[in-house]
Amino acid sequence: MTAVPKDNLKRGGAQSTGTADDVKVLQSMGYTQELSRSMNPFSNFAISFSIICILSGGINSLSQGISGVGGAAIGIGWLVGSAISLMFALGMAQIGSAFPTAGGLYHWSSILGGRGWGWLTAWLNLIGLVTVLGAINVGTFYFFIGAFGPALGLEPSFEIQAAFVIGITLIQAFANHVGIKLTAFLTDISGYLIFATALALTVALLAYAPHWDLSRLWTFKNYSGDVGGGVWPETKSMWLLFGLGLLLPIYTITGFDASAHTAEETHDASSSVPKGIVTSVLWSSLFGYLMLCAFVIAIPDMDGAAKSGGGVFFGTMDAVVPSTFKNVLYAAIFLSQFLCGLATVTSASRMIFAFARDGGLPGSNALKKVHATLKSPVLAIWTAAVISVLFTLYTPAYTTIVSVTVIFIFISYGMPVVLGGLAYGKSWTHMGPWNLGPIYKLISLIVALASVLILYLGVQPPNDAALNITLAFLVLTAVIWFGFERRRFKGPPMAKMKN
Repeated sequence: MTAVPKDNLKRGGAQSTGTADDVKVLQSMGYTQELSRSMNPFSNFAISFSIICILSGGINSLSQGISGVGGAAIGIGWLVGSAISLMFALGMAQIGSAFPTAGGLYHWSSILGGRGWGWLTAWLNLIGLVTVLGAINVGTFYFFIGAFGPALGLEPSFEIQAAFVIGITLIQAFANHVGIKLTAFLTDISGYLIFATALALTVALLAYAPHWDLSRLWTFKNYSGDVGGGVWPETKSMWLLFGLGLLLPIYTITGFDASAHTAEETHDASSSVPKGIVTSVLWSSLFGYLMLCAFVIAIPDMDGAAKSGGGVFFGTMDAVVPSTFKNVLYAAIFLSQFLCGLATVTSASRMIFAFARDGGLPGSNALKKVHATLKSPVLAIWTAAVISVLFTLYTPAYTTIVSVTVIFIFISYGMPVVLGGLAYGKSWTHMGPWNLGPIYKLISLIVALASVLILYLGVQPPNDAALNITLAFLVLTAVIWFGFERRRFKGPPMAKMKN
């Protein structure tokens, strides 16, 4: 893959200290300001915090931990998984501070490693974003059915799931269509709503818990096979089960690249973006840990909870929390999950816009257009929504969608971080305001190892279909790149600059 001239990396590093400099930084990277730069630092944090949404992945994927090794999957596993996500976040923050642009990860790989790596990162991140949107909205469907289905007389079916996912995705896309001001307003609300709801749920679970048994949080028990509701195939390896349970926090603490994707719409981006990335991970990790530890403590019977599999959340809530309060919490959780999907549409559409702006997609000339009045990439928004829906129709199984999402997203996160570690102090010498110093190289090594671990865990049964999807994607991209795109695709402007 083509390398970038070393001096190029000394020309675009961000030194922004205010809004006026944001446009200059963007121009130094070869772009003009087209999107509306109207997001403040909190909004940049809130959009990542909203996509992470501990009330979405933390609840909808809860059985991956509980039906694995029990309470230790939360008490210990959540800390380990959150630490892994934090390593990725720290590495991405370092690069995002130097190169604050929409489609961040794609640009970073192109600048630090070459246009071929950038092209691959773009496709990994793009597919990861549209599949995570699908995973969020399918998860929201199952939450809606579990919370309100009995009262409405609804049971899960492919037809109802398809109609539900299509319906909420259309609403999410329309809100994005209207413009970033509405999106930022809604995700700001989402940030406060997630904090308040997670706190209320934590207090309720602890207050109504039949008894407190803190030892559950570090107790391991093998719940594979039928005793765990068939969530994971039967195995005698506690290490494997614990590793599989890490998919719960790793899948939940993802989506923080949204702060980078909205960099061109954020004031003082070179400082706000890295802070948004890291603080969204830290606060989500903390509140998610407290909430899920409270949940483990509140479970009346651990064996029964594990055996209920995907029904563990609702079974525990029905047994512990009073009905009226429970329904209020359900309504707040559902709204949070909906806004999580809305924020993901924003992130995915900005990735499409940025990649199309550099001619990386079929129909790029149309996909890169920004509405003259709304200042939003309209066609990119609707393209993200449609592809996401089509993916959920092709692969309706929630766990498989989650596995594909985790693999593609985290490999796309890891590639620019690892490339940055190789370039650090050599071809990359100009850093932004957020600078970890030499420790960045250690973080890049940890990220490389974590990416291999996530790939391994993500393709284990019963999600082995994710392996076929991943291999097919890699083969297809290799054929397309070496057969066509290597000669045609020039990459972002900074990858083409000459001294």
